[in-house]
Amino acid sequence: MCVAISLIVALPVFVVLYHLTQDSRGEWSHLAETRLPGYLKNTTIIAVSVCAIAATVGTATAWLVTACDFPGRRVLSWALILPLAVPAYLAAYAYTDLFQFAGPVQTYLRAGFGWERGDYWFPDLRTRSGATFILSSTLYPYVYLAARTAFLEQSACSLEVARTLGHGPWRAFLRVALPLARPSIAAGTALVLMETLADFGAVDHCAVDTLATGVYHAAIPLENWTAGAQLASLLLGFVVVAIAIEALARRRARHHQLSTRLQRIKRQRLGVAGSLGALTACVLPILAGFALPVGVFIHMAVTTGDERAAEIAIDHGKNSLILASIACIAAVVFAILIAYAHRLQRGPVTAIAARISGLGYALPGTVLGVGLLIPMTWLDFKINDLTIWLYDEVVGLVLTGTIFAVLLGYQTRFLGVALAMIESAFGRVKPSLDDAARTLGASRLRLALRVHVPMLRASVLAAGLLVFVDVVKELPATLMLRPFNFDTLAVRTYQLASDERLEQAAFSALLIVGIGLIPVIMLSWLMASGKPGKPTG
Repeated sequence: MCVAISLIVALPVFVVLYHLTQDSRGEWSHLAETRLPGYLKNTTIIAVSVCAIAATVGTATAWLVTACDFPGRRVLSWALILPLAVPAYLAAYAYTDLFQFAGPVQTYLRAGFGWERGDYWFPDLRTRSGATFILSSTLYPYVYLAARTAFLEQSACSLEVARTLGHGPWRAFLRVALPLARPSIAAGTALVLMETLADFGAVDHCAVDTLATGVYHAAIPLENWTAGAQLASLLLGFVVVAIAIEALARRRARHHQLSTRLQRIKRQRLGVAGSLGALTACVLPILAGFALPVGVFIHMAVTTGDERAAEIAIDHGKNSLILASIACIAAVVFAILIAYAHRLQRGPVTAIAARISGLGYALPGTVLGVGLLIPMTWLDFKINDLTIWLYDEVVGLVLTGTIFAVLLGYQTRFLGVALAMIESAFGRVKPSLDDAARTLGASRLRLALRVHVPMLRASVLAAGLLVFVDVVKELPATLMLRPFNFDTLAVRTYQLASDERLEQAAFSALLIVGIGLIPVIMLSWLMASGKPGKPTG
């Protein structure tokens, strides 16, 4: 069963790679000559820029709230995670509406200063730079979480040794704390890279053509699945190359904490100027990634929102809740089966199956959609050929455009999230407990139900919760795989924003953000309660 689940989950990857050698009826040649250079250029520039900005902001703010003492530090330490609750496409909708030519900011400037078009310069967010800013504002918490966890786990002893050798606070950070935290920062930056490459809604709304938008437009409007799959293979290649480069760069590096005296880093009290600078550095990312977009949607919902918006959003919210509930339960069950099989039978088969099952999280939603629609369409045609031959009847689409297709896509995309958490939880259960239960006559099933499940309850709950929220926020895979006339909160918000009816989508956007706050609150609590070591001084 473990191997079967892994193969089904990895199906989109195999399909995309298979279509590299297929004929796209000349569409691939046309794309390569006209659109592909722009796709590659935009994707590369946005990915590199977002990773650089997110790594800088996330690492700097994590160090400030960990190692410095200034007014508001305690609140900012958890508030810096809040942008994680805002999907990038929602931030793009809010920013472009607020700062466009007909938006309130430019309208106020023209009315206040008597300006006309052409009398002033104003940044255009529907550009590559605008997409980079929006993605950076919402994705830096991935690096912040990883960096702050690493800084909290470092002992003050290493920094104290550096200080005795004549290093000041800034040099000690660069020479000691930052190198020790580098693996965690690299992992957080890798997540930012995955999310940037996978993003469809934000770059599409900012009118920037990337590989993600190219895959969607080639597969859906043009109905050329082969060309879409070939573009998807390039996007998949970006992910593989980026991961390989990062792994190659750190293959000989070793980052061990040698001290056994795990004392928390002693926070340095900042002066007036330092406190003001630290406050500014920590508040600006929160304003850009959370407060401003959410404030825009709240203002729209209260002032100009459609009277029936709440009723319609709740109807679509039911669809989102149903899909998310089924998907999170299925993901948790499959993750437990795979992790438990790997624990009981440690061998190459179960190890490879576990790794393949986690590959889906690196797949952008557009790649996932194409990788599932191609085999499902083929299978639907074969089913119809069989029913025509047997009963002279056409049954229509059995798999394509159904709830089953959407749920299968969610398992491929998010099973890796649940599997990582549950595998980590299994790793904390001592093998001696299994041996003791087996010597008392417990079967494998009873061992799982009486020993493992009670010990894994917290991790199982956390894994299910994260999958639930990710499903509610997912846009491109849902957009490509959903049945006709079956919209979720994310799809409804995207459609209304594309039609320039963002006011009617405000309530749906707020529901998505509200659901996204659930794991943010949980992460804040875990970080606050899980600090290792003891205070110094």
